[in-house]
Amino acid sequence: MTTMIGGSNAEAELARLTRWSEWAPAISDGELKARMDKARELMALAGAGALIVNVGPSMRYFTGVSWSPTERLVALIIPASGTPRVVCPVFERGSLEAELKIEADLVLWEEEEDPVEMVCRTLAPGTVLAIDPMLSAGHARQFGERLAGTVEGGPVIDGCRMIKSANELALLQQAKSMTLEVHKAAARILAPGIRASEVIRFIDQAHRALGSSGSYFCAVQFGHATAFPHGLPYDQELEENQLVLIDTGCRIEGYHSDITRTYAFGEVSALEAETWELEKTAQAAAFAAAKPGVPCEDVDAAARAVITKAGLGPDYNLPGLPHRTGHGIGLAIHEPAYLVRGDRTPLAAGMCFSNEPMIVYPDKFGVRLEDHFYMTDEGARWFTQPQVALDKPFT
Repeated sequence: MTTMIGGSNAEAELARLTRWSEWAPAISDGELKARMDKARELMALAGAGALIVNVGPSMRYFTGVSWSPTERLVALIIPASGTPRVVCPVFERGSLEAELKIEADLVLWEEEEDPVEMVCRTLAPGTVLAIDPMLSAGHARQFGERLAGTVEGGPVIDGCRMIKSANELALLQQAKSMTLEVHKAAARILAPGIRASEVIRFIDQAHRALGSSGSYFCAVQFGHATAFPHGLPYDQELEENQLVLIDTGCRIEGYHSDITRTYAFGEVSALEAETWELEKTAQAAAFAAAKPGVPCEDVDAAARAVITKAGLGPDYNLPGLPHRTGHGIGLAIHEPAYLVRGDRTPLAAGMCFSNEPMIVYPDKFGVRLEDHFYMTDEGARWFTQPQVALDKPFT
């Protein structure tokens, strides 16, 4: 093992971590206004007179409100002109106003009232409503029954969110840089007998020590559990001469990191070492294929071609690559566009993606290397540098 893996403990590593010093600025009021203006441009192209945005990442994108969806209707209404409206239960008004960062009229409803009907009454007769695909099916159906017409709101919302601003890129960079430091610390605490749950707890504490709200998610897998992309439902103990796979991330102002490292704790088999090298080659091929104007699916095809040429797959067959090569990332950890067959979205400056063409040998082991890149006019750029070698997880 290298000095990057093992040799320390959780207490020592946590003592070394301090609050992140280069904090990216929050999204400004001016940027929120620009997002609203862009949405209205795309609404016009879609033939919509208003857009409804469900509570969740997309509503946060436009308003700053960070709530998660529940059964109650909470949403943003963006009309073609005029002041936006926020739909919310009356009893949540105080909490809403504490987070709302835009000027908006409030459509407040009591528990026995019909919020869909209340929203419909605020719309001009004949309004065509663009509906957020994340709106509940029940609420979407009710709007469809009561309005002159509805259209798909995904192209409007995704058309805004897929292209990140310089400020968004800075927030994403901070989140990813912080998580990479946490990965480095986690590798140093590994020792025979340590439980996956201990590592998960440490990673959460380390994210908090750097100033985030903790891990947004964390998967720690040893040995044969690495063959399962999202792990197994029991707590493992690390043994000598096993693969270690750690996948984790945090959020900064809602923007996500999501980084995976797979490395050897001791000596691993020749097949595991060869597969690691193949995984790195596939990840590099995907990155090289990411050029402005290229369809997203071509990036997936580039990684898959490397794996197929090595005699694995083809397609999603195992041993091989069981899932897409990557996903968009921003205020949601998985968001459009996707590096997968069938997604013909052309790559453009400002788009951000994971690059993680995992290779799985069923019930034996898996190798996933995951870093993220963003598009520029010249091509792809890494947020974090990929893993160097099987026994050297960091540069």
